[in-house]
Amino acid sequence: MPIVLGGGLSGLSAGYYLLKKFGQPTAIFEASNRVGGWIKTEKHKDHGFIFEAGPRTIRPKGVSGANTLEMIEDLKLPIEAVTSSHVAAKNRMIYAKGQLCMLPNSLKGAMQTVPPFSKPLAMALINDIKSKPKKIKFGDESIYDFVHRRFGPELADYAISPMICGICAGDAKEISVRFLMDDIFENEQKYGGVIKGLLMSKLNVKKANRQSDSKAALLLSEKQPQKFKEAVENKWSMYRVNNGLETLPHSLANHLLANDVEINLTSECREILFTENSVRLNIKGQDVETKHVISSIPAFKLAPCVKNQHPGLAGQLLAIPYVNVAVVNLQYNTKDLLKQPAFGFLVPPLEQRPILGVIFDSCVFDMENNTVLTVMMGGKWFEQYFGKDPTQKELLDIALREITKILGIEQEPKMSRVHILKKCIPQYNVGHKQRVQDIRRYIQRYKLPLSLCGAAYDGVGINDVILSARMSVEELPQF
Repeated sequence: MPIVLGGGLSGLSAGYYLLKKFGQPTAIFEASNRVGGWIKTEKHKDHGFIFEAGPRTIRPKGVSGANTLEMIEDLKLPIEAVTSSHVAAKNRMIYAKGQLCMLPNSLKGAMQTVPPFSKPLAMALINDIKSKPKKIKFGDESIYDFVHRRFGPELADYAISPMICGICAGDAKEISVRFLMDDIFENEQKYGGVIKGLLMSKLNVKKANRQSDSKAALLLSEKQPQKFKEAVENKWSMYRVNNGLETLPHSLANHLLANDVEINLTSECREILFTENSVRLNIKGQDVETKHVISSIPAFKLAPCVKNQHPGLAGQLLAIPYVNVAVVNLQYNTKDLLKQPAFGFLVPPLEQRPILGVIFDSCVFDMENNTVLTVMMGGKWFEQYFGKDPTQKELLDIALREITKILGIEQEPKMSRVHILKKCIPQYNVGHKQRVQDIRRYIQRYKLPLSLCGAAYDGVGINDVILSARMSVEELPQF
């Protein structure tokens, strides 16, 4: 049976799908002393709130969303949904030009001029219609340049740039348009405009989905998960797993252990050697042999494992950059500290403030008589604002100062936690899609018994890494 490297969500998911496909146990090797990767929940049940150091909600949209709900249904995990009518689903804000600005959440809102925009957002569509077609060299550009070119600078600066900060803590001027808008970009290049491309693609009944999506769709085509049907019917915007998101990887691990899957902690892989008939892994000085390896570990950690035998592959893996993020959780014993209920707010990079944004956790889910906030800091600009090695106290002080400045909260939090997540989010910079294709082409060319899944390759979201694991297993031959 294949061996899995990494006990984060994608690695555990790979173990789960291996068990489902082959019905036999495998082994997972995790370098740290816990499973779950960057998903980490701190529970304070006695006080009615939780802290999340990483992601906290999951979106139920599309094939990848249905796939995750199928897993959650199989594991019998209770979840709590937020519908599209909920204030946290409707209200999204940015901090720009010295004030919190509510982004339009309806067609009526898009027809009005609201801060920080100088004209209605709907006018950006006219800009797209008027703009001339332009073929982009090498088939990729930054998402900032694409939106600026098609819809104008305000949308690029005050909508797309903060959104990229919230999703991957990255710089929209470097992140590939294919990261979020692959199909839109393809149609724009083919038909000469975004609106025209959208209309033409709708008319083209033979339009093919992306290969990974079409394969995944086939897997779910026979029977949609009941939870996914419920999500569509009740218009879920997002949901969480009860007792915090870390419940998901813990439940996966318990499921695997109950089915004789080995989960080996503090077991870092130091080297991978590919022989004619097998793969030999050096794990804590011990040799482990297998027929195939599924790697879910970060690209920069896989690179040194293959460097001696395949330096070219190592170089390609190291070309995927990562950023550091600081997460500051704050809890106040007062329920109604926030003047405007919302999911939270993001900060455009041009504002040059040391935070990426703030999530209003207690607006999204009930935290009883508490106000709970999560401040996201750093990302692409971590060293610029904090240096190479800031202390937790320094980061907490900066977060509190920003909370006072932007939200007007001067009260000291009753409880706080600071997490420094080093090299936690891969950056899908311009050329990333081609880079990943080249990595997988290298593996195919040399017929390496190696599969890749996880955030470095097929998307950074919860749904993405789970689906990435499933597809890596589905593509395996029988053993």
